[in-house]
Amino acid sequence: METTEADERLKIFGGCMKTRNVQALAADHNALTADILERYIRPEMAVDDVLLDNCSEEIPVIDMSTLMDEVSREEEASKLKFACEDWGFFQLVNHGVPEKVIEELKEDLMGFYDLPLEKREEVAQLPGDLEGYGQAFIASEEQKLDWADMLYLFTQPPHFRNYKHWPSQPPSFRDSLENYSNATYKVAHSILGFMATNLGIKRETISEIHGSQTVRINYYPPCANGHDKMIGLSPHSDGCGLTLLLQVNPVSGLQIRRNGKWLPIVPLPGALIVNIGDALEILTNGRYKSIEHRAVINAKEERISIAALHSPSFEKTVGPLAEIVGEGTPLFKSVTMTEYTKLFFSQKKLYGKKMVQLLKLNP
Repeated sequence: METTEADERLKIFGGCMKTRNVQALAADHNALTADILERYIRPEMAVDDVLLDNCSEEIPVIDMSTLMDEVSREEEASKLKFACEDWGFFQLVNHGVPEKVIEELKEDLMGFYDLPLEKREEVAQLPGDLEGYGQAFIASEEQKLDWADMLYLFTQPPHFRNYKHWPSQPPSFRDSLENYSNATYKVAHSILGFMATNLGIKRETISEIHGSQTVRINYYPPCANGHDKMIGLSPHSDGCGLTLLLQVNPVSGLQIRRNGKWLPIVPLPGALIVNIGDALEILTNGRYKSIEHRAVINAKEERISIAALHSPSFEKTVGPLAEIVGEGTPLFKSVTMTEYTKLFFSQKKLYGKKMVQLLKLNP
């Protein structure tokens, strides 16, 4: 039998253990017994290390339209450089993704999660497969779980799309996601170009490495009983190169680690939240920084977000770029993206800046 690209990706990504659907669990109060709830209670949340909501520190805001303007871009490019080196996170406004594309996607994502469980599970993950509807990084019956469900899909390049995992309901879902994927892919590559210019290298150097996009659509149900002791998404830095996050509904939950504490992020209307991943930190030899972040739970309201994750193509190398290292010393090992991905998913859980730590030459 001929081996397909999808089969090859299965070997690289693998899957995770199946567990209960969290959205269904949250809706059935009788099913949420103390024993089941215990798997989601995280002792580390008892430590009150969150910065106050009225903290004066806020992540940088970058205006894409100003970056695109040759006359006025210098100051905005300087702000982007600071954001990449000091924060690893920023909000991107006037990014160029059409409002119609965003609103249609939001409507279809909320429509998907409004479907009955049996309809949502028509695209459930298959054994050994990460793509589809379910969870990720569950390796044992004992480990603590995140209070969330996800829909994980390959979106770029187009021939990587496996539509058996894409919901057919709502009927416009696939068109909406394709349109959004194409638009955010374009934005990500434009941003990578400006990042490269700020590093003093050719504009296309980093962009041409990043040929892959996947999306992770996260659904965080509310939980009145214990929300402050749960985590929607465990603390981690992204393994990819660059992430563009869209808040689907107006419920905040993203927090980033800043100076040893957790800083809540409130998305600006219409903005995309952009963050640097481990692969880009490695490619820039530590010049740009990936940052740990997590998602917390709301007591009364659901939260939905979609992360577009842009990564090097499988045949590319992840390692310090020679143009950036120059006569200096590389801080990280160089591996193929295929090896990098296998290593990332072999860890079986999200934690810290794991790929940066695993590939450091002198940890």
